[in-house]
Amino acid sequence: MIYFTFDPRPDLKNDLLSSITEEKFEFTRQVDVELLKQAEILVTYGEDLTVEHLPFMNDLKWIFVASAGIEKMPLKELKEKGIAVSNVRGIHKTPMAESVLAHILTAYRSLKTIYKEEEQKNWNKKVPSKELFGSTAIILGPGAIGGEIGRLLQAFHVKTIGCNRSGKKADFMDDMISFDGLLNALPEADIVISVLPSTEETKNLITAEHFKAMKNDAMFMNFGRGSLVATDVLIEALENGEVGSIVCDVFEEEPLPAHSALWNFEQMTVSPHVSSHSSRYLERSFDIFKRNMKIYKNGDLANLENLVNLEAGY
Repeated sequence: MIYFTFDPRPDLKNDLLSSITEEKFEFTRQVDVELLKQAEILVTYGEDLTVEHLPFMNDLKWIFVASAGIEKMPLKELKEKGIAVSNVRGIHKTPMAESVLAHILTAYRSLKTIYKEEEQKNWNKKVPSKELFGSTAIILGPGAIGGEIGRLLQAFHVKTIGCNRSGKKADFMDDMISFDGLLNALPEADIVISVLPSTEETKNLITAEHFKAMKNDAMFMNFGRGSLVATDVLIEALENGEVGSIVCDVFEEEPLPAHSALWNFEQMTVSPHVSSHSSRYLERSFDIFKRNMKIYKNGDLANLENLVNLEAGY
């Protein structure tokens, strides 16, 4: 039995049912432990599963997570039970790369100011703008999403520097550095973009020292996970003018509280964790699920697409 802990829109549900006719499906809007007891395959967004659900996973062999982030799941316990977990890593690359580029162009071409002038019916030709051409961007996490960001930036003649744990070569990166080399590379960067997942290694990876190393007019963007940098560090960097602007789609605490000082800085853009949103999100997710169903039926769990390393957390 394939159990969904969410109820997809009718066209996508009907496509699944017509594509996988020999299996029994169940759909609910929250975890039902009685159905969980019967499920062999579980499809979830991940955040609704807790340690308390583990005793009810009697026959569960595979969890398909319709999200890239799995940090809120009981990964250690799932590994102990021998349950395979796969996700939809990579499907966010198009909407997220477009979102990142939109924010960059908004800043570089002063679109916020133009829109404000338009509202006031002001014909202001003195709006300052600059070009992306010839600038340098550091991309933390040059995987599927970071690579797509790099591809788009290279089309604007931006030098791309990928940054990951090993410094190993990645697609659409002109140069590569490791996490250990980030501090030395930051003075070169006009834009610093993170799409890193949340792991023990990436938690608080960006510190006050990193902001001090950035250009005073640099743009810092966090589109990965809020645990990358402490809120107090962001506030301090803004207060001290250590960075030109900050754009965050993710935060330590979400929703960002109304009392947070981050709302008050003109050079701060608060995006409410929407950069990956797309009308095609579940469509792409279910394409991966259907491909994986063929692999699962062959009994080849080790070769599931986007199989998660439960120890590493991604």
